[in-house]
Amino acid sequence: MPIFPMREASRTTRQRIADQLRDKAMAAGTIANEFEIQTSDALTHVEHISKSLESTDEQLLVAPPECEECGFTDFDDLTNRPSRCPECKCEAVSEPAYRIS
Repeated sequence: MPIFPMREASRTTRQRIADQLRDKAMAAGTIANEFEIQTSDALTHVEHISKSLESTDEQLLVAPPECEECGFTDFDDLTNRPSRCPECKCEAVSEPAYRIS
């Protein structure tokens, strides 16, 4: 019996997000826009994807948020976008980006 690839429509949102993260790094906001979901739901999916990778040889990599003014990247919470930089107080802080490697 031939094996056919799973159709895109039959894959869950989480599976499709994981496939995208294998191809490129994405921030939660980008994931939310692309999959037409809330940013909080995108973060929940990323957390579950991370847990599901624990039994595989893949891992979820996180590029930390970065202050666009001073370059600060040593934030306490790598998964959420801070409202401002603790060093220079600038509010232009990029979102963390996720990728499966």
